[in-house]
Amino acid sequence: MKNKLIVALDVKGMENIVNIVDDLKDKAVWYKIGAVNFTAYSSKVVEIIKDRQKRLFLDLKYHDIPNTVKEAVFSACKIGADMLTVHSIGGVDMMSAALDGVKAFEDKYAKKGALILAVTVLTSFNEETIKRDMFLDSKIEDLVISLAENAKKSGIKGLVASPNETSVLREKFGDYFTIVTPGIRPKNSAVNDQKRVTTPCEAIKLGSDYIVVGRPIYANDNPVDAYDNIVKDMEGIC
Repeated sequence: MKNKLIVALDVKGMENIVNIVDDLKDKAVWYKIGAVNFTAYSSKVVEIIKDRQKRLFLDLKYHDIPNTVKEAVFSACKIGADMLTVHSIGGVDMMSAALDGVKAFEDKYAKKGALILAVTVLTSFNEETIKRDMFLDSKIEDLVISLAENAKKSGIKGLVASPNETSVLREKFGDYFTIVTPGIRPKNSAVNDQKRVTTPCEAIKLGSDYIVVGRPIYANDNPVDAYDNIVKDMEGIC
């Protein structure tokens, strides 16, 4: 199950990032780098992960004109991203261009490129904020399905979706998509700015291929124990 757990390195400070990765040593396989630390440290933080033979989930949520996204994806593959994100709201042409970026990398370097994940609806959103900020009078579930349909049209085979929508996506698309689920909180953990959350065990039961956990690990007094407890929870039957 540890292959399904992605540790989000959203902790501040390069020293703290190194400490978390080195504390987890051979336990963790995947790490996520988001916009804050990639902006702060760029290739340095990537090197920390890749030099230790770990897998990199680069979560920058590209959303731009198609050619810009294509070139950004090519560059992300070049620095070693194993998975990366684009915003599905960017549309079919933009998502198709992201795939073109992967293909261009693979053709040039004869290496496997990153798996592209289309972000559906951020877990910080609920139906109230969708209506207020996106001007959409729509159920989140319906919106997620529509965005996933566009991702499939583009050829993308990965999604980022909250645990609330994972089972619906599985019913609609079967195993077509690799689904990565944020908004994961072990029992008795604070939800912070997340609005649609679930436990590790429940997320796997609902059909997530990978779960992303950050604060409950890196903010714990004992990150190793926190990591081990999450893996145990994933292995349990809810």
